[in-house]
Amino acid sequence: MDTETRRKKQRALMLKLVERKVRSRAEQLYQTRGESEGHALQDWVQAETEVLGNTVLAPMYRRLRSETPESEETGSPEAASADLSAHATQDCSA
Repeated sequence: MDTETRRKKQRALMLKLVERKVRSRAEQLYQTRGESEGHALQDWVQAETEVLGNTVLAPMYRRLRSETPESEETGSPEAASADLSAHATQDCSA
């Protein structure tokens, strides 16, 4: 595996790990608010801010997010909103 391919894979992995933490925090915020709908984007931004804080990862994460085509994104606010909506629907049907 060449160096450039390895770097791309490492960046993609880092991006996924950070997004997983952000998604988890956004879901906690959603649950804390009593699972009320309509705040997914707000939850996502707040979760990103809390997870990244002033770490050295913040600029790299934002740059990688801007470079990643939408079709490859797994942790976008829209995806988070869909995940939270699906979660709420499952809770209601249980």
